[in-house]
Amino acid sequence: MTGAPPTLDTPRLHLRLVALEDAEATSALMTPAVSRWLAFWPLPFTVAMARERIALARDLAEAGQGLSLAVTARDTGEFLGWIMLHRTREDPKTATFGYWLGEAHQRRGYLREAATALLPVAAAWLDVDRIEASAQPENAGSFAVMRACGLVFRREEVIHAPARGRDELVHVYGVERESLTPA
Repeated sequence: MTGAPPTLDTPRLHLRLVALEDAEATSALMTPAVSRWLAFWPLPFTVAMARERIALARDLAEAGQGLSLAVTARDTGEFLGWIMLHRTREDPKTATFGYWLGEAHQRRGYLREAATALLPVAAAWLDVDRIEASAQPENAGSFAVMRACGLVFRREEVIHAPARGRDELVHVYGVERESLTPA
């Protein structure tokens, strides 16, 4: 980790460390249609839960263990969702990559735009050698984001999804740091 957590601007987006002021918007955007794809974002996702998640995210960033950024509209500042990378416990040179947007902001290419800009910067900031992401086999939108960032299929595995209290099959995609294209 080098310095403060990065902030990034893309043509349409501003990415910055999540803040306590994002708690209400986070809670409001976490609907059943969003949560169904996320292993660690249960329903209901209250404002209090959002505050706890944000405090933890900020602590992880301060420790150089994770990076959770708010995805906001560059022109209006509207909060759209989250994009996250966290070191894995098993291998600190590997980061897991996750993301979500509120329903009204999906299918506009925002996550592709955010992720392609962020991944090279985040890999350098966290000093990781590889990035992995996973999604349920039916989540075509998530796989499109992964492929746009250069992630390729690595394996199938079963993970525990605490949001639903069950095990779920996911496809894991990954990319090596040297394969990431600098923004």
